[in-house]
Amino acid sequence: MINKDKGIIIYLKKIKDNDLFLKVLSKEDNIISGMVYGGNSSKKKSIYQIGHFIEYNIFLKNLNNPPSINAEIIQPFTSNFLQDKFKSFSLLSTISLLNLSIIEGQKVNNLYLSIENLFNNIKLKKNWIVDYCEWLLYLLQMIGYQIDYRNNIDFKYYNLETLNFEKEDDNNNAIEFPHELFAEGYKYKLTDIKIIFLIFEKIFQRNHLNNINSKMPINFINFKELILKELKSHLND
Repeated sequence: MINKDKGIIIYLKKIKDNDLFLKVLSKEDNIISGMVYGGNSSKKKSIYQIGHFIEYNIFLKNLNNPPSINAEIIQPFTSNFLQDKFKSFSLLSTISLLNLSIIEGQKVNNLYLSIENLFNNIKLKKNWIVDYCEWLLYLLQMIGYQIDYRNNIDFKYYNLETLNFEKEDDNNNAIEFPHELFAEGYKYKLTDIKIIFLIFEKIFQRNHLNNINSKMPINFINFKELILKELKSHLND
């Protein structure tokens, strides 16, 4: 049986010398896994990398063995991210969050499209960190933690306990939400980015990761520290 699809590589593990075990988020928002025989060889290694968008075939010879995957790289090309440490860290951070957000057999509609759009924005935009912050909030929404900031502009605060927007911080459980960050032409501040990271991390860790007994991925932590340090040196708070 042969299936052809598009997707993004979100996990790989070396098996033996040249073989790889691969997980792909497909264009249809499914997690597909299989073996790539010879995937770690010099001829194929450049194809099978975390964050690469691929077009692939799945070969399922029998039910007793995992399917075999054969792929080629397609757009958007993320290999040039490696030339920019901030973009490469953002890619690793995004993929690591994906791996903790969904499991095989689970489908989250429009997840693949959100990644495709994010990586295109990171590739093309100067102020792509705003798009990254917006994707963090979108990811929370997709996995069940609604942050409807677009329809709550008149509510200044976001309560980290109730996960609701409020006009006043009555119980000292809320944080001032940077609505202006996502406005067209707004010149963002360091505090805006810090607040989005804080909101995301608290909600993701407390409400999602606790359910799977896991911690924030190190790639996310590394990227957060790297980008905040960089922004601090260039922005006036």
